[in-house]
Parts: sequence; structure tokens; C-alpha cells
Amino acid sequence: MKHEISTQWMGKMQFNALVNGHTVVMDAPERAGGEDAGSIPKPFILVALSGCTGMDVVSILRKQGIELKDMQVTVSGEISKTVPIVYTSIHVQYDILGEPADEQAVLDTVTLSQDKVCGVKHMLSQIMPVTWELSYNHKKLFSKSLTNQLVEHG
Repeated sequence: MKHEISTQWMGKMQFNALVNGHTVVMDAPERAGGEDAGSIPKPFILVALSGCTGMDVVSILRKQGIELKDMQVTVSGEISKTVPIVYTSIHVQYDILGEPADEQAVLDTVTLSQDKVCGVKHMLSQIMPVTWELSYNHKKLFSKSLTNQLVEHG
């Protein structure tokens, strides 16, 4: 099995990618010759990571009978200062709201996604550091820094 997409140049700097029947529009800002009709391509790497781990967490928790009240996954990428412009590190911030009794299950599930399940995270971690932290009901539960020091709160 393989994934395959098709990307069509639409003129100027716009490209439309067909991904599983959905059109993704990529474009450059006007200052770079585009019309700003879509995102530049590089941030889609961050989008893929947020969606992959977010779907892991929701799916695994649902199988345990746990429903979250809210979840936001914010992914930031540090960008190199020289060409080629690449991400040099990525950080994932989970902000989750749920029942207080589910705190440990949520921490375990996010850890499972980061350590074993999320394929996008594992691909990216082959080429750069990927760190993460988790806040549950506005309380920081876990943080993994670039120095690989683990800080658990609770």
C-alpha cells in the first residue's frame, strides 16, 4: 500500500494538491509573486503532525470510553536562518479539557501517541528533535524539553 497525491500548477505561484479526493490549495504571498490563495507548503508538515497525534489521542481515548471536552494541539517549528530553509526542531503543545478522573489516562494516551503510535512524529524525529508538553484542565502535566529532561507535574 502507498499514499499518492497529485499536484497541479494553477498559474503564478498557486498549486492545488488532490489528497484523498480533497483539494489543498498552496500559494505564495503577493510579495513572492503569488495571490495568497492558500498556505505556503512548509507548514503542512506541522499540520500533518498535529492531525496525526490529535487523531491518535481521540481514537485511543474513545476506545477506553473517555470523551474529551476540548483539545487543541499547537505545533511550532523552529526555522533555519540559511538556505535551504528547514525546520530544525518541532514542539507540540497539547491543551486538553476533560474529566478530572481521566487525567492519568490522557497523559498515558498522549505519551503513547508520541512514543509509539504517531507515524508523522516518528518520521520527523528521524531528522530533528520533536518535543512536547501537555496541559490538562489548565494544569501542566508533562513537558519534554530539547535537553531531553522530563518534567512531570502533579
